[in-house]
Amino acid sequence: MGQEESHSEEMDLAQIQDLCIIFMKECPSGALHLHEFKRIFGVPSSSEEETLYIEKIFRSFDTNQDNTLDFLEYVAALHLVLRGNLEDRLKWSFKIYDKDGNGKLDRQEVKNLIRIIYKIKLQRSDITMTPNEACDRIFELVDRNSDGQISLTEFMEGAQKDEWVMNLLKLDVNATSWVIQNCGKLP
Repeated sequence: MGQEESHSEEMDLAQIQDLCIIFMKECPSGALHLHEFKRIFGVPSSSEEETLYIEKIFRSFDTNQDNTLDFLEYVAALHLVLRGNLEDRLKWSFKIYDKDGNGKLDRQEVKNLIRIIYKIKLQRSDITMTPNEACDRIFELVDRNSDGQISLTEFMEGAQKDEWVMNLLKLDVNATSWVIQNCGKLP
């Protein structure tokens, strides 16, 4: 079993090397720009809400705030999105969703994020709830103290206790298909 784990890590290192090659091919300047980031995640420039959402994600990874992702920021982003543990991904999701940065999600923030999530990741599903109904259900399941706001603690606990909430709130940008597709292009 230990050998399998070691072999798995070796494969991951090879994939990182492949990603470095892809990064340098696509970004010879050493910087990934927002328009390239949108293309990676399949966000059409015609969708204002999706564009704002992906821009916020991009900015969360742009740690030095130079409006580009260098290779280290790119690797950190891919690691979080593709391999990050649940707690880290939920904390990151909460940060993205907390539009005003006050450490709590209010109903308007939750409704806005549900609308965007519906457009981006639930288009192909059989969800029958409206964004308002989904928001009400989230607050019913997650807002433990019924103050009309969801704290980070309530967000994390609620998402981990209820699979429906988890699947809806866990920020799940679809980088995996891009990585697989582009790794297949290597010589």
